[in-house]
Amino acid sequence: MKKYLTTKIVLNTALTMVKCSMLLLAVITFNGCATSNTDKAANQIALDQSHSEIITLREGDVLKISFPGSANLDTTQQIRRDGKITLPLVGEVNAVGETPAELQQSLIKLYAPQISSKEVIVAVESSAFPIFVTGCVIRPGKVSSDQPITALEAIMNAGGFDYTKANLKGVRVIRREHGVSESYTLNLKLVMQGKDNSPFYLKPSDIVYVPEKFTWF
Repeated sequence: MKKYLTTKIVLNTALTMVKCSMLLLAVITFNGCATSNTDKAANQIALDQSHSEIITLREGDVLKISFPGSANLDTTQQIRRDGKITLPLVGEVNAVGETPAELQQSLIKLYAPQISSKEVIVAVESSAFPIFVTGCVIRPGKVSSDQPITALEAIMNAGGFDYTKANLKGVRVIRREHGVSESYTLNLKLVMQGKDNSPFYLKPSDIVYVPEKFTWF
């Protein structure tokens, strides 16, 4: 009887140790997963924030430029087609291709002799730019976009083609750069048929003209 009790006690002790080991393993596994998931979530948030903060200035962007120590210099400027803005005291400054933070640093250096606070704030008030669509479309006129837009997308924003008249093979984009007008001819019929997948991206103030198709009388 004594031997039986001793064996039972040993078995119970062993089972208790196994249960404790399993419980400890579960806790460690859970904590590891929780830490891993937390780390992943934190990394994703940091990645999303870094992406959202990277803004490259482009033509047509409207910038609010503030001088905390010299409010008389505050101004709101739209980036011109040549990529520049004109500011008091320093004149023309290139802005296209810069991030707001980079432009701020450039302005701090330019204004160093004129301002005492050594602080300039650049904020993007609007990044929408105009495109003009005319010719054989349903709603000709100005189309505004705050993101890259193709010629076909601009036409669709203008109501789409007037298919009774439109010549999809000869759509023209008129663009003025550096004082010179350039004209590009697009065959959007191939695009509509899925035979051409190369998008033609527009620039601010481009004119998209959909001509009327030729008919015999």
